[in-house]
Amino acid sequence: MPAARPESDAAAVPVATAPVTAATAAAARPLPRTDLLLLAVSVGAISLSAPLISATAAPALAIAFWRNLMSVGVLGPYALLRHRAELRAVPRRALLLAMAAGVLLAVHFGLWMPSLRMTSVASATALVTTTPLWTIVLMRLLGVRAPRMVWVGTVTAFAGVLVLTGVDLSLSPRALAGDALALGAGLAAAGYMLLGAEVRRTVSTTAYTLVCYATTAVVLFAVCLVAGTPLSGWSAGAWWQIVLLMVTAQLLGHSLSNRVLRTLGPSLTSTAILLETPGAALLAALWLGQWPPAAAYPAVVLILLGLVVVARADRKQPADRKQPADRR
Repeated sequence: MPAARPESDAAAVPVATAPVTAATAAAARPLPRTDLLLLAVSVGAISLSAPLISATAAPALAIAFWRNLMSVGVLGPYALLRHRAELRAVPRRALLLAMAAGVLLAVHFGLWMPSLRMTSVASATALVTTTPLWTIVLMRLLGVRAPRMVWVGTVTAFAGVLVLTGVDLSLSPRALAGDALALGAGLAAAGYMLLGAEVRRTVSTTAYTLVCYATTAVVLFAVCLVAGTPLSGWSAGAWWQIVLLMVTAQLLGHSLSNRVLRTLGPSLTSTAILLETPGAALLAALWLGQWPPAAAYPAVVLILLGLVVVARADRKQPADRKQPADRR
């Protein structure tokens, strides 16, 4: 699929990793209404991810594997038909980076999807959306200095993380372990996005995601074999839920968010994707009857507030390099 949290599913959108000129370019011209509509559809589709995974009666790792394999099956024919020449000409370095991104995406899915069975949908989704914060930390380790407001947002969001994990600790150690898995998934998604943003400078979304998702499917298949996770044997209803997950969160959610990334800019896109947290929590409450405790609400608000501050501060950074031509 055109790509990738996807990540949570919130991991799909490069936040502070894409060239900052994309944000400044988006701010300098009117925002396309069509792309804003596509972004709204993307957010709605991604919000279905966590409730669907939680409701599907199949092992989490198996869901992750089939989700990626089905996406490759849908994307593959189109990519081979329209991007065959590009796929043959992908530079070795870009190919290796795309494969490495696929490995990290597999780690992301392998941690986050099981976390949904251990803690609440609201908690797992909120914690996995700390991906932008991990991205800022990784970029700082690579020598990229972030604006002061980015760090203010980081501290605010992590204050919410501490409150949220404290809430889950009062419920059960299992929920706390689920929180830890979701945080690890956010970190893996940050590494995935750093690599993906670099590859996307020279490779189209379609070509990149085909390589990335194929790698993810292979890695998850190997993990399922080692872990003894069954890859079949559940009801037809569970299969249809996996197909629905692939169509909504994977194809509509990730592909559309990546489609509008270059026109709307990474900051605006990532800020909108943060609506996955309250969206998923609302769907989980209405669909699964999974109402979070009252103390979780201020924690989620703090996390969202911090992430919005990070995204806004990143969008105000000056341009420092030329934006490559749009490749879809």
